[in-house]
Amino acid sequence: MMTAVPATPPDDPDKLANFEAIVASGERIEAGEWMPQQYRAECLRLIQMHANSELMGALPEREWIPRAPTLRRKMALVAKVQDEVGHAQLLYRVAEDLGKPRPQMIEELLAGRSKFHNVFHYPVPTWADVAVIQVFVDGAAMQTQGALRSSSYAPYARVLKRICYEEDFHIRLGIDVHRTLAEGTGPQRAMLQDAINRWWQPIMHFFGPRDQASPHLQTMMRWRIKVKTNDELRQQFLRQFVPLITDYGLQVPDPQLRWNEAEQRYDYSEPDWEEFKRVIRGEGPKSAARLALRNEYWRRHQWVREALDAWGMAA
Repeated sequence: MMTAVPATPPDDPDKLANFEAIVASGERIEAGEWMPQQYRAECLRLIQMHANSELMGALPEREWIPRAPTLRRKMALVAKVQDEVGHAQLLYRVAEDLGKPRPQMIEELLAGRSKFHNVFHYPVPTWADVAVIQVFVDGAAMQTQGALRSSSYAPYARVLKRICYEEDFHIRLGIDVHRTLAEGTGPQRAMLQDAINRWWQPIMHFFGPRDQASPHLQTMMRWRIKVKTNDELRQQFLRQFVPLITDYGLQVPDPQLRWNEAEQRYDYSEPDWEEFKRVIRGEGPKSAARLALRNEYWRRHQWVREALDAWGMAA
């Protein structure tokens, strides 16, 4: 016989009204304060996915640590990868306060039951891919994370101040690699252009579906979990980063991209949203390989976790 799952009781109307008044006034919500169940769920979904993405996002660039062209580039890449893993740990800690234990979040990621950003499902076959990730992928992330520093959920907004400070430095490192390739030899420029061509659509996907097609956006905006829409962030990215391509004589791989003076915005080709859906379902070109690698690392370092647990119990 099937056991019925008890229904979740509705939020207290008076508490909900008070909560919405607090959020509407621009105040922030702390972890221990009352919040609607849906608010908690939306914050947890967003922060867990962000933490997963930082952890999985370390893997593509990690592949290039042994092959970085100079010692200086290698040292910078090692430091950046360490930063990304550190960001994941900070974010998992914030997510824990919303009611889900860290081991459960890790287990869901390793089993493929929770998501990470679409851009980390793609291969990085050349050194130019590293430049594109550091400039344009991290640049896209800075648009979203920079806006989220104004989130109504206070612990997330606070931790993003540190994360964004470090991400800004990552972009500066990437711009140096990007400039070196863009001002380099013919083959270097061709390699960079090829990487931009391959990454452009995943980067346009990064901000999520068009506003009208985003299932969570309306609620998140109403409660100020997010303060800018997907389309606003995409336009913000284009205004800032298109010149980093065109100023070096490189091509944006979208023949429809043009500045619309009347509307003060970029027009662009509609990305293939079916590809986006496939990728975030875990059907991207490197989805399985990256999850397998993360699982291998988790098993390989089990002895470290066991030693720390034993030390903690003995202390």
